[in-house]
Amino acid sequence: MRIYTKSGDKGETSLISGARVPKDSPRVEAYGTCDEANSTIGLALSLLPEADEWQELRRVFHVVQTKLFHIGAELATPAGKQVGWPIREEDVTFLEQQIDKLDDSLPQLTNFVLPGGHPSAAALHVARTVVRRAERETVRIAGSEPVNGTVLKYLNRLSDFLFVAARYVNLKTGKKEPNLHE
Repeated sequence: MRIYTKSGDKGETSLISGARVPKDSPRVEAYGTCDEANSTIGLALSLLPEADEWQELRRVFHVVQTKLFHIGAELATPAGKQVGWPIREEDVTFLEQQIDKLDDSLPQLTNFVLPGGHPSAAALHVARTVVRRAERETVRIAGSEPVNGTVLKYLNRLSDFLFVAARYVNLKTGKKEPNLHE
């Protein structure tokens, strides 16, 4: 089987149901942005040191990347159709627990943080901003058709998790966390 189908050569793509939509439709923009965020997270993980101390964070990110893939599938599924792996409240709770766990080890914020520090932390900040865009694009879809509200919660929490994870990476790698007033 070849990777190319040529079916998108005229600016359309297929949703999971087989329905054809323009490649710039809000639904395609939203799931494409989730894919972009997932790729950026993969880049961030590739920049982490290989030491065993990072294995737990890598495990958590494996879950996150899998859930982002599932969100993409939900967003690629037209309203009224069922998806195999819907995002649930327990997925949001998992992220909240991870945020709290990492945040408990961080110094209290006293200034606005600027993206940077360790290359992995900087990439996590990029992923955070991409997730925020995915959230905005999902809100746009929700304005005209039903969207699983838990997807919106998850994306909102995910951007928070990425912010805290970037701070954690800077702390654990000994990199200075850039801030607004330095």
